[in-house]
Amino acid sequence: MDTTLQDPLVGQVLDGRYRVDERIAVGGMATVYRAVDTRLDRVLALKVMHPDLARDATFVERFIREAKSVARLAHPNVVGVFDQGAQGAYVYLAMEYVEGCTLRDVLRERGALQPRAALDILEPVLAALGAAHRAGFVHRDMKPENVLIGDDGRVKVADFGLVRAVGSVTNTSGTVLGTVSYLAPEQIEYGTADTRADVYACGVVLYEMLTGGKPHGGDTPAQVLFRHLNADVPAPSALFPGLAVELDELVASATARNPDVRPHDAVELLARTREVRAALCAEQLDAAPPQARTEHRAADASSEEDRTDVIPRALPREEPGVHHTARLILPPEERPEQEPVRSAGRGVPLSRRGLLALLLAVVAVLGVGAGVWYINSGQFTRVPALIGKSETEARQALDKAGLEVKSVRHDFSDTVARGTVIKTDPGTNERIRGNGSVTITLSRGPEIVEVPDVVNKPLARAQRELRKAGLAPGVVTREFDESVAQGSVIRTDPAAGSSRSPDTAVSLVVSKGAPIDVPDVTGDAVEDATAELEEAGLKVEVADERIHSAEEAGSVARQSAAEGTRLARGDTVTLTVSKGPRMVDVPDVVGDNVDDATAELEAAGFVVQVEKNFPFLGDEVESQSVEGGGQAPEGSTITIKTKGL
Repeated sequence: MDTTLQDPLVGQVLDGRYRVDERIAVGGMATVYRAVDTRLDRVLALKVMHPDLARDATFVERFIREAKSVARLAHPNVVGVFDQGAQGAYVYLAMEYVEGCTLRDVLRERGALQPRAALDILEPVLAALGAAHRAGFVHRDMKPENVLIGDDGRVKVADFGLVRAVGSVTNTSGTVLGTVSYLAPEQIEYGTADTRADVYACGVVLYEMLTGGKPHGGDTPAQVLFRHLNADVPAPSALFPGLAVELDELVASATARNPDVRPHDAVELLARTREVRAALCAEQLDAAPPQARTEHRAADASSEEDRTDVIPRALPREEPGVHHTARLILPPEERPEQEPVRSAGRGVPLSRRGLLALLLAVVAVLGVGAGVWYINSGQFTRVPALIGKSETEARQALDKAGLEVKSVRHDFSDTVARGTVIKTDPGTNERIRGNGSVTITLSRGPEIVEVPDVVNKPLARAQRELRKAGLAPGVVTREFDESVAQGSVIRTDPAAGSSRSPDTAVSLVVSKGAPIDVPDVTGDAVEDATAELEEAGLKVEVADERIHSAEEAGSVARQSAAEGTRLARGDTVTLTVSKGPRMVDVPDVVGDNVDDATAELEAAGFVVQVEKNFPFLGDEVESQSVEGGGQAPEGSTITIKTKGL
């Protein structure tokens, strides 16, 4: 059955731009669709966060922040990020669409790869991660599903959705984001992940490419986690007889359980990988993998361990007065027989009674998911009633009760006013420690809002009504309109009555009123020009600076809007006043030929008029209308005459 037909997003257009055509992948955190950017007519991949995660404001903020960071990571082996946005419950990334398949598809179809093919894939993966590591990012979810192989053979790393800044460690929640089969021991044990966690995952991926299967299997994710913590990744040659020892050593180096023993980052692992390739001969690189891995491969292909998910993790041993999530310990039926039973962090064998009590506790922990234990001690208070209060009022009430705001989330509500509290966690009147914290959820208003009719309303009022409806006033443009008063709204986009998600931007077109054709006032007296322009409905300013011009002194030499320009009522026209023409020295051209005299006078700024009395007597200038050495207004006409009888 084609489940795409049941997907509510298929066929929709997000943000009026991205048309969702087909669902192509579903993960633990998001769903990926093939889509078309209708604005640029470009096929792309649209990664949409699952709605239950999209309701977590903290998660969404991190998603957006990290998307912006990765968008700055330009590398030929990294899937590009074009855009990020949200519409209603859908928070999405617009990314480069790679036509081809994933490394998981290749392993599912072919099983183990020849060493040359495995290294051909590993090296561009490490180049991409190396660029990320040197830029300060850790991927945290490297696996075959996130290695894309294009139809043109290019290899790209995808899904930086869990990327974190190097050195950014969060180990207080009792959970870790990632994929079970590729988690480094320190991620499971302590929740920490730096560049060496990516190196570990790449080592596991290399093992999988060389053998066709994962290094640690198990009937449950808990068993796989346990083995990553307590067992080394086996040598690939155990399943691929004759495999070069250098490849065994490369896998062992990358997957060392002690992170200090691994290469520091992907750049260092890439250098070692290239050294190994250079050390191998053609026969070793092209060695054919055994075919006996088919059954193991088929079992791995359908494993739920390949999903990125939120996984309960183990924490270091507890210290007095410190509350931790319970350590992940397997019950006997899920623990490899050769592993000794140990206590939670002490390394001392438990008594039969202690073991029974511990197992009962672990079963309870695993049954409730994250399994956070609290020691109920100290003073308690009750969460005050905050429903219907603004964020400021809620914070004040919590502060008065001795409580803090843990986080602020947002959700839709058809009944509670936008911006006010619709629920709290813990809820109203529930017991909480006297110094505890409360998560408050603010209303975003209805999930779908209708664009109000603001046509013919003044701009400021229209913007207020849009905000009140839960929409965002957008770009304002202006145009002439004889039927709508100046400063009032002509139309909106989207139009009135359209349904949109809260916070959608609504652009407004505002009237400039009926157009005014600017008259020509150059040469007029300033007072006359001002009166004519103001009578037309325009404002007038007179420039402080005066300029020389052909116009008489005190008249208008220049106007900022030329004759015929269309302006709106109340627009300003600046007038520049003439100081009269500038007086220029007149050169003496008597005795020169007409051409030379004309050129010299024009160069001085005059207009030249030539009168030839008797052309047959020659072109020598006999006289000029203004004598040489005198002065005349710049731009005025000087007449020169040739010899007469």
